[in-house]
Amino acid sequence: MPGAIHAEGLVKTFGDVKALDGVDLDVPEGTVLGLLGPNGAGKTTAVRCLTTLLRPDRGKAVVAGIDVLEQPDAVRRSIGLSGQFAAVDEYLTGRENLQMVGQLYRMRARAAKARADELLEQFHLADAADRTAKTYSGGMRRRLDLAAALVVSPPVMFMDEPTTGLDPRNRQELWGVIKELVSGGTTLLLTTQYLEEADHLAHDIAVVDHGRVIAQGTSDQLKARTGGERVEVVVHERQRIQEASALLDRFGLPGPGRGGTQVEEHMRKITTPVSGGAKLLAEIIRELDVRGIEIDDIGLRRPTLDDVFLSLTGHAPATEGEDGERPGAGRGGTGQGRPHRKEAAQ
Repeated sequence: MPGAIHAEGLVKTFGDVKALDGVDLDVPEGTVLGLLGPNGAGKTTAVRCLTTLLRPDRGKAVVAGIDVLEQPDAVRRSIGLSGQFAAVDEYLTGRENLQMVGQLYRMRARAAKARADELLEQFHLADAADRTAKTYSGGMRRRLDLAAALVVSPPVMFMDEPTTGLDPRNRQELWGVIKELVSGGTTLLLTTQYLEEADHLAHDIAVVDHGRVIAQGTSDQLKARTGGERVEVVVHERQRIQEASALLDRFGLPGPGRGGTQVEEHMRKITTPVSGGAKLLAEIIRELDVRGIEIDDIGLRRPTLDDVFLSLTGHAPATEGEDGERPGAGRGGTGQGRPHRKEAAQ
């Protein structure tokens, strides 16, 4: 049975550029899918197609059980969308922003006010409710934007790089809010440039490159594809690097996709994929000691999602302004599933 967000063979082209080239996605109800990829991979284009902001050239998409192409208005009523840039009216207070969104959804004034008060408490904005949004910090604006996306309690949420530009404390706070939403049954598709964020929040991760999903699985499954555990050794004497490298190579896991032993001469660092955990690490330390190879540092680590990126795509993680779009084009102004402010006023 298809999940709360389901896409088959999505294709979208802009002139000669194929932004999506047959994207397949399936997000079970009440889970988080992290959508990762380098710049221009197609992440934001996929979100815009799934949220009715763009019409795909080919393919099928179903969100909250509703066909995106056949019933776009019904989809909009069933989703929330928080863009890369906070879509708040700077000259309205926090409370007025939320009440406005509620009334755009044709809620009665009293109901819109009650919902605004509820969300202001939930997002720790009650103390600033009657201040204009232009006086808010970046983290407060992001929380207000997310609150506005939840005015109608949508069962499905889309977040396009929701914590871009936030400091670590505000990012952690927003992560807490997102976890609360999901624990309450909300289904979430999250694009992010912070790999730690996907590692922390996502039940499943899809890696997109050149408009295609090139890998999908849990964080642990994707990390395992890069070779599992690694031993890193920093040799004290540069002339012993080759000897130490040969020693580590004996303990390593040769073969396709493993990468073999790697040497960074300028850092005197040797890295090799292994299997065996702390027991093997102790054995390597003993062997180095027997041979009289002095080391400055040694450690056992698992691959990170950064390693997954480099292994799967050959690119660094994505940064702002992906998909070749102007910053903010077709994004924050929509309020992620909310009517565009200016369009609503017309």
